[in-house]
Amino acid sequence: MELNTAADRGCRDVGPAADKPPYFPLSRTTDRVLDILLDGDLSRLRAESVAEQLGMSCTTLRRRLRADHTHYQFLLDRARQYRCEQCLKSVWLPGKCLADELGYLEVNSFYRAFRRWTGFSYSEYKLRRERGQTWLH
Repeated sequence: MELNTAADRGCRDVGPAADKPPYFPLSRTTDRVLDILLDGDLSRLRAESVAEQLGMSCTTLRRRLRADHTHYQFLLDRARQYRCEQCLKSVWLPGKCLADELGYLEVNSFYRAFRRWTGFSYSEYKLRRERGQTWLH
């Protein structure tokens, strides 16, 4: 079964708003931004180009995302995390290759994000994976 929307892919965690329940309905704009990020070339997608694809100004995009208690960079980070998880389920890639695939200009930025997502360095995670432990965190 192919996942067609961000909601189907399990990307509903859109922000750390303390006054909201852990899961709440996303606006159509936020859902469409996630769809674009999950399907697009992350090295080329900037907020301006996403706004253009949606037929709105960058300011309008920011305002609509803010109404959902999130922002573009947070959604980009979630899309990168999801794509990283999907990639590592099938094949192990060197950090530089995966960083390029996820649109990071600097491999060290990817390594920091990976540690934030998993709680482990990329090399520690590789060792855990080789021992048969699954995605943690």
